[in-house]
Amino acid sequence: MSTVITPPPLPSVPTDKTVKADQADPPEVTLMQLTAIDEADSLGLPIPCRAFDPEVFFAETPADVEYAKSLCGTCPVKAACLTGAVERREPWGVWGGELFVQGVVVARKRPRGRPRKTEVMA
Repeated sequence: MSTVITPPPLPSVPTDKTVKADQADPPEVTLMQLTAIDEADSLGLPIPCRAFDPEVFFAETPADVEYAKSLCGTCPVKAACLTGAVERREPWGVWGGELFVQGVVVARKRPRGRPRKTEVMA
């Protein structure tokens, strides 16, 4: 005699569209940003984030972050990239030639470890 075992039913998913403020979807990419990238592509202008390894723009060391920021210096869509990153509150990485840490633009990436107790004479 064989017994058929059926799994318990899955819980139902609510169908209402109410979303709390902390669960809201992030802003989407604007048409202006897509147009700027498409125009640069059609003109054959190099876009560094598409030509280099994306890991460069999410580097760990301060020297690598400065290198990524320097790559953005010649980018034709630098302003649109920065505007979009600010609107989306990007959590980290180099966007539009600026470094984002926890959604805020910072001037420089601090190295790992404890800071010095005394100033270094340069």
